[in-house]
Amino acid sequence: MEQLLKENKAWIDSYWDKTVAKLRKTTLSSRYKLPRWSVDGVYDDRTQEDVGTWTNAFWPGINWLMYYATGENDFRTTAEISEKLLDEALKDYLNLTHDAGFLWLLSACANYRITGNEDSKNRALHAAASLASRYNLAGQFIKAWPGEHAGYVIIDCMMNIPLLYWAAKEADNVAFKQIAMSHADTCLKNHIRSDGSVNHVVDYDIHTGECLGPAVHGQGYNSQWSSWTRGQSWAIYGYTLSYLHTGEQRYLDAAKKVAHYFIAAAAARDYVVSSDFRAPDQEQMDSSAAAIAACGLIEIAKVVPEYEKKMYMTAALKLMKKLCETQCDFSDDDEAIVKFTTGSYNTFVHVSYIFGDYFFVEALCKLKGCDILLW
Repeated sequence: MEQLLKENKAWIDSYWDKTVAKLRKTTLSSRYKLPRWSVDGVYDDRTQEDVGTWTNAFWPGINWLMYYATGENDFRTTAEISEKLLDEALKDYLNLTHDAGFLWLLSACANYRITGNEDSKNRALHAAASLASRYNLAGQFIKAWPGEHAGYVIIDCMMNIPLLYWAAKEADNVAFKQIAMSHADTCLKNHIRSDGSVNHVVDYDIHTGECLGPAVHGQGYNSQWSSWTRGQSWAIYGYTLSYLHTGEQRYLDAAKKVAHYFIAAAAARDYVVSSDFRAPDQEQMDSSAAAIAACGLIEIAKVVPEYEKKMYMTAALKLMKKLCETQCDFSDDDEAIVKFTTGSYNTFVHVSYIFGDYFFVEALCKLKGCDILLW
């Protein structure tokens, strides 16, 4: 694997330099924002409209990664401002969701990991307690949404439960880890199909815990049998993270199973990732799925036996190269970097979501050798 990275060093360094140059400007122009996406080339701001939406910590996450990688204080300042803006969401208990991991792993928890800020640690622990409170004992899952969909579980939450693994250590409370692993095991049983494709949303009876099967609501072409690519990538990275936090082989095996399906499907289209591998319209892309998958594949490559490493790292590099060459904008014409992200099948098609930028930056950081993991 080291030889492979060495062979690609010039390419990695070139795009890293372009990314750093662009973000040095953007961290100043969007310092007081919590962006969701770029509109007419400018990041929007969700601080007033929807401060608790799940995408709001990817901006501080980008800035913490850049501060860690470069040591430049402009990035740290922007990240710290973003964290304080998110306090308004933390105060609103009834509107906190399962996305607490997305929101506070990449903001407060990142701050604590990097700087040791105790106030940030406290914020992240409060968020973890809220996430743990969503656990359904009968079904052994963390619910995604309240109300009539209280039995819905989505594969995305595999990226949120690392907040519970972290909290178990910091609060010396094994219950957080037990809840996270219980949720991961439930999803392993009911979300991961035999061929490595993934059910996005699965419905459960909230009283008995009975699995009612794939829900009709989902972000793919057809949630009951299709293969929404961002869901595939959440599973790859999410189960890899559960393995890293627990050492349980079944989680790594699950990540590899989904990864093999993803790699084969992506390779069939020259590593341009569609929004759903089983949709009739394969021209509808989701570049964020490629960036998320690349992050997971790089982490898998680090932990598998020597003669498996090259396969995962090669796939990650091919995904990232295709992004850089065909789906990124490193100019000053748009504050966003990654283009052609799709919210869900036929909804918000080919926009520039902030999470696409975050995972692209994270993957580049990994390829550069940065040793921090914010998850």
